[in-house]
Amino acid sequence: MTSSSSSGLARFNALAHDEVADVLHAICSSGAWGAALLARHPFATADDLLTASDAATAALSADDLAEAMAGHPPIGRPAPGDPVSGREQRGMAGASDALRAEMLELNLAYQERFGHVFLICATGATAEQMRDALRTRTGNTPDRESAIVRTELGKINRIRLTRLLTEGE
Repeated sequence: MTSSSSSGLARFNALAHDEVADVLHAICSSGAWGAALLARHPFATADDLLTASDAATAALSADDLAEAMAGHPPIGRPAPGDPVSGREQRGMAGASDALRAEMLELNLAYQERFGHVFLICATGATAEQMRDALRTRTGNTPDRESAIVRTELGKINRIRLTRLLTEGE
């Protein structure tokens, strides 16, 4: 992390316990993930925060992972009024109507197969890249897909934490 994140970390560390809990819940809706980070707050460095996030994500149970995924809107349908999901899914902004329709169909097939939303770190991905990943991953075994989802959630959490520490810099 850069030195510009140090003032962001200082702001984060200065928050009251309940404020930290709210911030962490906005980043990841898993209560277990938030509790794990809250237990280590304050953090000496931004890297310590990211390392704690990685460890907490790796330790999530299947139910905790499901709770985290429930906080993410489907790709192609960012939550109305939520600038975070809109920003993260920016690659879908210029998608054609045909591609949007295909994404809806693929999302539904994925949800039927796995019982949860398709989770991908969409930051920087094009609509076509997200569609291709969705097509490919729908063919995964449940165990393989669970491992990929955990990795993608970890990437998303890191991006969100980094943004938290660098906002206003």
